[in-house]
Amino acid sequence: MVTYVESLRMALTAIWGNKMRAALTTLGIVIGILAVTLMGTLISGLDRSFEKSMSFLGRDVLYISKHEWFGDSEWWEIRNRPDLKVDYVEKLKDQGKYVIAAAPVAMRSVNITRKDEMAMGISLAGTTTEFTQTAFMNIESGRFYTEGEDRSGARVIVIGYDVANVLFENENPIGEKVKIGNYVFRVIGITEKQGKFLGMFSLDNRAIIPMGTYQRLFSRRGWMRLEVKVDDEHIDDAKDEIIAIMRRLRGLGPEEKNDFAINQQDAFRQQYQTMKIAIGGTGFFITVLSLVVGGIGIMNIMFVSVKERTREIGVRKAIGATQASIMRQFLLEALFICLFGGCVGIVLALGGSFLIDKFVFPSTMPVSLALISLILSSVVGIVAGLAPSYKAARLDPIEALRYE
Repeated sequence: MVTYVESLRMALTAIWGNKMRAALTTLGIVIGILAVTLMGTLISGLDRSFEKSMSFLGRDVLYISKHEWFGDSEWWEIRNRPDLKVDYVEKLKDQGKYVIAAAPVAMRSVNITRKDEMAMGISLAGTTTEFTQTAFMNIESGRFYTEGEDRSGARVIVIGYDVANVLFENENPIGEKVKIGNYVFRVIGITEKQGKFLGMFSLDNRAIIPMGTYQRLFSRRGWMRLEVKVDDEHIDDAKDEIIAIMRRLRGLGPEEKNDFAINQQDAFRQQYQTMKIAIGGTGFFITVLSLVVGGIGIMNIMFVSVKERTREIGVRKAIGATQASIMRQFLLEALFICLFGGCVGIVLALGGSFLIDKFVFPSTMPVSLALISLILSSVVGIVAGLAPSYKAARLDPIEALRYE
């Protein structure tokens, strides 16, 4: 035990005696550990943000539209496809045994005004009451409109959290009036804050009105999709069933291609996995490259250190130091240099994680990743120190004492 403590003391003394050289030597390790921890933190945050966004889509909801979310169809082909119709919804519910709820969703961008305030670029959706079953949202205050209000084309509106903040800061919007163009609507509900979808656009920057009202006032512009909630135990069967029903409704022959698309959450998951592999691969490459360069640098410095301390090694051997103790001293020296670099990299990564969490999306650096990083830096230190420490241990004491 005494010999281990003595080897540790000598290693730390040697490092402290060359502080600047040791610090510069660790740069490669610092960059490598910083890369692997930041990439891990980034992926952890992306996973959390992605799962939250996917909860807004719903695993058991299928989205019927003219175009695929991710596909290789030509834009002109998609543009020439016939528009979807509102009455498809009732036929899907009547003919589909796996369909639980279905809602048409017509959308366009509008500006909403109230007195001197204006909320710009609001996503206006016209839909039916079953939208509350196909869309994963909650009403924070007020209510959603009724089937009677939908059928009669009532000018009532449910606004998003952000819209309410812009138009009614520190006020209760329920029962108040807003305008879309020249049309006046009465606010009956506010949706619960949801945040951004995949960090791209806000789900709180929208407004919802009855489909009957939308068709009467805004049907000339915009686009439509159908949202269909299905039995979550038979999603694939439900998808096949809906494709068959839609083909009949569109009057397609056996040899004709579908002129519509059935989209679902899995499409985003596949794209996300591809992106995550690319991010992880980039981080892994940077990490490996940095650690290899850092390891070579440490090995080189350790060879220089052995050369500089040849006479010291000869003296230690002359007074009884064993090869094992010499080798242990230089191995510990390389190990502590790498551990120092690993600790610096983790501290920098903690700072980076804080910035990501504050300005990009919620994320934290996993403790397991920090521990793995320290182990990785230790392994690099041991591997980098093996050859120099072996060379120091094998020095002939007589030749070493003669070295000038």
